[in-house]
Amino acid sequence: MIKQLLFLIPVAIGACACSSQAISNETYCNPLNLDYTYMIYNAARGISYRSGADPAVVRFRDKYYMFVTRSLGYWQSDDLVSWTFIKPGTNWYPQGCNAPAAHNYRDSLLFVCGDPSGSMSVLYSDNPSSGNWEATPAILNNLQDPDLFIDDNGDAYMYWGSSNKYPIRGVRLNRKHMFIQEGEKTELFNLNPELHGWERFGENHTDTLQSGYIEGPWMTKYNDKYYLQYAAPGTQFNVYADGVYVSDNPLGPFSYQEHNPVSYKGGGYMNGAGHGSTVQTADGQYWHFASMSFPVNMIWERRLCMFPSFFDKDGIMYCDTRFGDYPHYTPSHMHEHGSFRGWMLLSYRKNVTASSELEGFPCSGITDENSSTYWVAQRNNDNQWVCIDLDDVSTVRAIQINYNDFQSDMYGRYPNLRHRYEILSSADGRRWKRVIDKRSNRKDVPNDYVELPSPVEARYIKFRNVEVPTPNLSVSAIRVFGNGHGEKPAVVSRVSADRRKDSREVSLSWIPSDGAQGYNVLWGIAPDKLYSSWMVYGNDCKHINRSLTKGQTYYFAVEAFNENGVSGVSPVIKVE
Repeated sequence: MIKQLLFLIPVAIGACACSSQAISNETYCNPLNLDYTYMIYNAARGISYRSGADPAVVRFRDKYYMFVTRSLGYWQSDDLVSWTFIKPGTNWYPQGCNAPAAHNYRDSLLFVCGDPSGSMSVLYSDNPSSGNWEATPAILNNLQDPDLFIDDNGDAYMYWGSSNKYPIRGVRLNRKHMFIQEGEKTELFNLNPELHGWERFGENHTDTLQSGYIEGPWMTKYNDKYYLQYAAPGTQFNVYADGVYVSDNPLGPFSYQEHNPVSYKGGGYMNGAGHGSTVQTADGQYWHFASMSFPVNMIWERRLCMFPSFFDKDGIMYCDTRFGDYPHYTPSHMHEHGSFRGWMLLSYRKNVTASSELEGFPCSGITDENSSTYWVAQRNNDNQWVCIDLDDVSTVRAIQINYNDFQSDMYGRYPNLRHRYEILSSADGRRWKRVIDKRSNRKDVPNDYVELPSPVEARYIKFRNVEVPTPNLSVSAIRVFGNGHGEKPAVVSRVSADRRKDSREVSLSWIPSDGAQGYNVLWGIAPDKLYSSWMVYGNDCKHINRSLTKGQTYYFAVEAFNENGVSGVSPVIKVE
């Protein structure tokens, strides 16, 4: 319901706590805030949507480059947080490329390859910031989702695969002759969903009729071991993930890692963590970039994410996806503080009021943590606003605005897009302070995340639109992060687990924790290796995990959380 209440009108606005020039980068929040390209492939059906998927991220001469499916260019960054789009000059793929690959060869040349209809040449540049590229003589055919890897000794390899039938394959290349194929193609491994539960097709791995897709290989070398990552079971699903096989040699034989998948993000606002790449920063930390599902306008609408990644003392590769779409420390701050910032979601299912609503698209959609629901204003002008009542005065630390493309009728890449808005806060609904000022913003920020330079005590958070680049004003989510002033929930008790007849699945339940907003189900292959996490909102206190491997022993625990913080972890239970 729309309410025109006096307390929502900013009677007095104090000094601004955050301008568009004073944004801190101590934290970041998934999905990543990139100026995503509009896809053109459903224009005949009138379906307009932005998408970013299959990121290939590499470090080259102390800068990072990100290549993304069908983006008509690529991005450059100094810190993995702020990205600048580069429009290519010579020899680039006319419509971008599908599932691009990239590799840094000894900081002398950056190589890129992609899949325009299964045939491609390998491009290279010694100055990718310029946008200019040269093409090698190599033309490689029938390669979908390629990955180029050059070993420490200069030997070059190509991996590829995107199929619900054929395996990941690899071949050695003759680098001295600019990547002409040398030797026979080798079949490396395929999906085994009868054994590996997470490789099954469908939402929550529940489609029993279709086979899952294996795709998106990416090679990482660590301590003389070769970690060949791959994606499954399908990019459109909430359980899209990356797994890994390990070998002593670039072309195998490969062994399935006991901890799998390595990048898996279930529950919360936006799901999926598959078809990605792993990059090492200058300080030695690894980061895994991947695709998230954002199925609002159509199933191929996606966003990008990044998670800190690790190799433990036993050489097990894993990603930290716990609270995977909450604020985390950036790469430049993580070693000092750890990963998760500890700021909680203050806006979950809180009451929302709006200036107007288009019928069928209420403003309640911006706080339900469902990326597929959204608010659409009746008009697109600077009189439109929404206001969230946090119920109690809380310490607000950061805000994320996730816009939505509602009947945008936009296709391709557009210059000079921008989102302009302001955020006001109030403790009592009468006195207001501008805490984010982007009224003069000149950037395209479809998933804008702003960390406040100083905390704000507030009960009400009001978003006021100034300008959006789309025909309609539509917002998927406004997510307010910080900490409440109450008690965090108690440690969860009496966690029970029942391994099902299909041992790829386990049913979990637990006793509710007073005051809990939700729970994280944690699991892994050892009590000290609980590397996987699934977020469950509400107090149903049950979860079915369908991602397990037959014959593998697992360990589970549960933690509770609310606006005030996170409980301790419950006692770990063993599941055989």
